[in-house]
Amino acid sequence: MKYNDINFNKKTILITGGAGFIGSNLAFYFQENYPNSKVVVLDCFRSGEIFSNGNLKSFGHFKNLLGFKGIVISGDINDKKLLKELENNYKFDYIFHQAAISDTTVGEQDLMIKTNVNAYEDLLKIAIKHNANMIYASSAATYGDSNRFEVGYELPNNAYGFSKVMMDNITASYLKKDLDISIVGLKYFNVYGPKEFFKNKTASMVVQFAHQILKGLTPKLFEGSDKILRDFIYIDDIIQANIKACNPKKSGIYNVGTSKARSFEDIVNILQKELKIENGKEYIQNPFVGSYQFFTQANIEKTREYLDYEPNFSLEEGIKAYIPEIKRLFKEEVK
Repeated sequence: MKYNDINFNKKTILITGGAGFIGSNLAFYFQENYPNSKVVVLDCFRSGEIFSNGNLKSFGHFKNLLGFKGIVISGDINDKKLLKELENNYKFDYIFHQAAISDTTVGEQDLMIKTNVNAYEDLLKIAIKHNANMIYASSAATYGDSNRFEVGYELPNNAYGFSKVMMDNITASYLKKDLDISIVGLKYFNVYGPKEFFKNKTASMVVQFAHQILKGLTPKLFEGSDKILRDFIYIDDIIQANIKACNPKKSGIYNVGTSKARSFEDIVNILQKELKIENGKEYIQNPFVGSYQFFTQANIEKTREYLDYEPNFSLEEGIKAYIPEIKRLFKEEVK
C-alpha cells in the first residue's frame, strides 16, 4: 500500500538502523512499492557486546533483511569516518534515521547521548548538504511523567527519554534557519508488529505475551495492569507516518499513536481470544515504579493536520494482523 503521491523510484534513500524493527519494515516498504529506488541500509549489526544491564548493544539482525535487495552497510553512526564516506559516496534524497540506543534501562548515559543526540546532528548536517528530507525517530518516552502528551510538555524519567528530547531540541533550533529541506521528528508510542522479535526483552509485550501463551504458560502481568494504559500502535501505521513525513505540510515534531489508551490486560485478552488459548493470568509486582510510564495517549491532532496521518489499526485489528507472524516466529525461533 502506497501512503502518498511521491514517486520514490530513482531516489536514493538512507535508512539508519535498517536491520532493526522499524528500519527493516521501511526498507521493504520501498523495495515492494518502489523497486527502482536505491535503498541504503546502515546498521550496527549485533555482536556479543552488552551494556551493564546485560542487554545487547545492538539488536540489528540479518534475518530482518532476508530478501532485501538493496545496499547493506555495517557500521556505527558514531563513526565520523563512516559518516564522511556516506556523505561523499552517495547523494541522498531522503534520510530515515531510526538508529538509536532504544533500551530505556541502559545506564551508560555518555554513550546514550553520543549515539542518540550527537550522531543525529551529524546526520542532519549530511541531510542539509545533500538537500535530503530528514525523518527521524523520536519517542513517547520524552513525556515520561507528564500528563499532557503534546510537544512542549515533555518530562522524561530516563536517559533515553532525555536523549530524544535533546534530539527534538536540535530539530527546533535547525527549523529556525532558512533550510531547503523538511525535518520531521516522529514521537513513536508503543509500537508492535513483525520484525520486532530480535529486540529480545525490549520487544513489545504483544509478542512476549503471545509466546508465553503459546508455550502453555500463564501470562505474567504487573499488578494493576488493567489500569496501566498505553497507546499501542501497529507497525503499518508507523510506516504510514514515516512516508507521509517525507512531504509534510509543515516541518516539526509530531506524535505517532492511535490516540486510544489501552491496557496490558486488553492485550492478553485479545491474544487469548485470537490464539484460542485460555491460560488465565498471573500478577506480579512491578519492579520499575519510578522509571515507568503508567499512562500514555498520543494527541495526534497536529499529526493529522500536517502529515495527513490517520491510524488504520485498532489494537484488535493490529494483533489480528500480527498473529500469523507470531505463530511463525514461535515455530521457527522460539520452540
